[in-house]
Amino acid sequence: MNQNLSPERVRADVAELLDCDPAEIAPEEDLFDRGLDSVRIMTLVERWRAEGAATLEFADLAERPELGHWTALLTGGAA
Repeated sequence: MNQNLSPERVRADVAELLDCDPAEIAPEEDLFDRGLDSVRIMTLVERWRAEGAATLEFADLAERPELGHWTALLTGGAA
C-alpha cells in the first residue's frame, strides 16, 4: 500500500489525463475505451513512482486498464 496515493488521488490523476470529471469514470470501465493510451499510462507510472509507488511498472496498468484495479494496486483498497 502506498500512503501517498489515495483512491481520490488516483481517480483525479486519471481523470485529468482523460480530460473528464473524476465522477464520470466507473471503476470497471476499460480506460483504453475512454481514450487512455500508452503515453498517458507512462505519464501516470512516472507520476505515481514519484509519489512512492517505486515498483510500479507499465504492464501493471496496461494489462488491466480499469480504475478499480489500479486503485487496489496502488492503495490496497477499492475504488
